[in-house]
Amino acid sequence: MTQVARPPRSESGGSSSGGLAARVSLGRRFTPVSTEFLMIASAALMLTIFGLVMVLSATSATAVSSGKNPMDGALRQGIFAVLGVPLMFLISRLPIPFLKRLAWPALFGAIALQLLVFTPLGVADGGNRNWIMVAGFTLQPSEFLKLALAIWIGYVLMRKQTMLGTWHQVFIPVVPVGALVIGTVLAGKDLGTAMVLVIVLLGCLFFSGVKLRLFILPVLLGIAAVIALAVTSPDRMRRIMATCSDLSSYTGDCYQSIHGIWGMASGGIFGVGLGNSQEKYGWLPAAGNDFIFAIVGEELGLIGCIVVLALFTLFTVGAFHIIRKTPDPFIRVAAGGITVWITGQAVFNIGVVIGLFPVMGVPLPFMSQGGTALLAVLIACGVLLSFARTIPAAETRAAERTAPAGRGRVTR
Repeated sequence: MTQVARPPRSESGGSSSGGLAARVSLGRRFTPVSTEFLMIASAALMLTIFGLVMVLSATSATAVSSGKNPMDGALRQGIFAVLGVPLMFLISRLPIPFLKRLAWPALFGAIALQLLVFTPLGVADGGNRNWIMVAGFTLQPSEFLKLALAIWIGYVLMRKQTMLGTWHQVFIPVVPVGALVIGTVLAGKDLGTAMVLVIVLLGCLFFSGVKLRLFILPVLLGIAAVIALAVTSPDRMRRIMATCSDLSSYTGDCYQSIHGIWGMASGGIFGVGLGNSQEKYGWLPAAGNDFIFAIVGEELGLIGCIVVLALFTLFTVGAFHIIRKTPDPFIRVAAGGITVWITGQAVFNIGVVIGLFPVMGVPLPFMSQGGTALLAVLIACGVLLSFARTIPAAETRAAERTAPAGRGRVTR
């Protein structure tokens, strides 16, 4: 039988294959982002812009009365927004393996930063020592602990995925390290932030898929710890037990809560108009910080409050879609912790404003005045967006696995 020799591969063939590879790589780079990406990014951007407007409105009155620039509070918040938004999209391009490698360094770095509050750089305010002063800016290191803890727990539980049926594999080192992180915050007497860290820890454990009997024990321990911290502090117990349904404690522990509710009530359905709040003129303490939702209710009414709640719902739904769709346990656990942190903190803050919870000093994510809190939340959104970029690829692989032979791929 006569054999026909193959013609040698031409250089043009090699260049065409290289061009094809380049086109494939370019196509992957410009692949449309997932719906989850758009939901989280749009909610974060709109809440940030909404927050800047409300910070300007809430802080301008007191700034003018004290002889300061009425734009000062909004400008300082805007600096962190200008830094945080590009950083959010930059982090969204980071590959997942790189984020996994950052787990331990991020945790150690956040703990070291938190310990600076006990140095001469530390600043105390309202009985809490949880801030540091750097170059004229007040920073709250505990905000970065929330993100670092979620990523670290996601990485640790991912490596123990096949051993989560036994209690010691679940608890060690997650619970001791988590207790250390929370202890550094409690040492500064910030119970509100410590409670948020507790729900981050519990949220990560829940989304890791541990057995319910193993999950119940940390929940009970967390509840017992919060109760013990409340009981051992007369100041906390007084605020928790204060009855704000009448004016009996108006000049005491209920002053802020009562004025927050009055602001919400006076707004009605459509509000008194942007910039026309009366409570921000020295009546409502922390109008631009923890009680900014009361200013939203007063100036923009029920409609403005519904818009804020809808944006947080949009963010939460997009994040939960990532948790539901991803096959990667690291993404599921870390995204669960971040989502529980941001959504849970929003629920706490709004609950305080409407009188469901005692005043805990927890800011409203994206909106409350506080550059460190805004920067930390935008960085966390960048991590979620990085997770969201893996969703289209995961769905494509799942579709290829379930597609019948001969349909959608070539069989040999």
